[in-house]
Amino acid sequence: MSIYLCGELDAAETEAWLRALRAALPEERIEAVLTALEPSAVDVALVANPAPGRLKTLPSLRLIQSLWAGVDRLLADATLPADVPLARMVDGSMADAMAETALWAVLSLHRGYFDYAQLQRERRWVVLPQRCAGELQVAVLGLGQLGRAVAERLAAQGYAVHGWRQGGRAGAPPSPHGVVVHEGGAALRPLLAVSDIVVNLLPLTDGTRGFFDAARLASMKPGAALVNLARGAHVVEADLLAALDSGQLSRAVLDVFQREPLDVAHPFWAHPHVTVLPHAAALTDPRSAAQVVAANVGALRAGRPLAHLVDRARGY
Repeated sequence: MSIYLCGELDAAETEAWLRALRAALPEERIEAVLTALEPSAVDVALVANPAPGRLKTLPSLRLIQSLWAGVDRLLADATLPADVPLARMVDGSMADAMAETALWAVLSLHRGYFDYAQLQRERRWVVLPQRCAGELQVAVLGLGQLGRAVAERLAAQGYAVHGWRQGGRAGAPPSPHGVVVHEGGAALRPLLAVSDIVVNLLPLTDGTRGFFDAARLASMKPGAALVNLARGAHVVEADLLAALDSGQLSRAVLDVFQREPLDVAHPFWAHPHVTVLPHAAALTDPRSAAQVVAANVGALRAGRPLAHLVDRARGY
């Protein structure tokens, strides 16, 4: 049987993936061009948001392994084979990278480094007030693998970290070390009302699309900051701009957007209280991710349970 690599990868990315995957799976045939394979012989698809319909011509498919953590675009493809297991990418290196970005954002907000950058551009020598980390309450929304890594890293830095998850999931992992965990819809509004910084790492589902709308932004602590490292569709962008302009929020650090790349005319680029990242908070590293793929392919070949399977009904 064969493995097909496909999706939104440029030539250099494709070559890097093929090199890492072939090193991790030396006995497997792995190709990124479908014409190089017999479609009926492909039983594993390694995907990075392939074009809709790309997988429906593979009749022997037994595993769809995402190379990225998010699977919302995959699940939006009505032609995705419904009876084939879908696994998401869960890579410790990606979690470490996300935790580093979140720590940078929170620390920069806490110590006023974004404000100091603006003061430098204005050539103004101003010393801002300095608070201790433990005086700031940080809420991490979403306690999956990435959210847990972020929450624990922030707690280790001394912040008062509170995590929130929607609940209702059987076998949920234990609470992250040093983090107070809140669960369910009723716990969210009180948490937002007292949090100085909110870090969003929720999965994107029908229930979380447009999560940060005018009403939810208004429920946040006045002057709080939002760090969105999950999906652009979580945020109603016009409502966020209005909250920033009114002073309800002090700043937004955004790694993801409704449309990417962000249009050059988008107001986020020039807004004095918005920091833009180009969806780079935690890039998948083929070197480590290939080992995750190899483990799941090995499990498939040996008839063992597959890891990190997506619950399609829940959307993650």
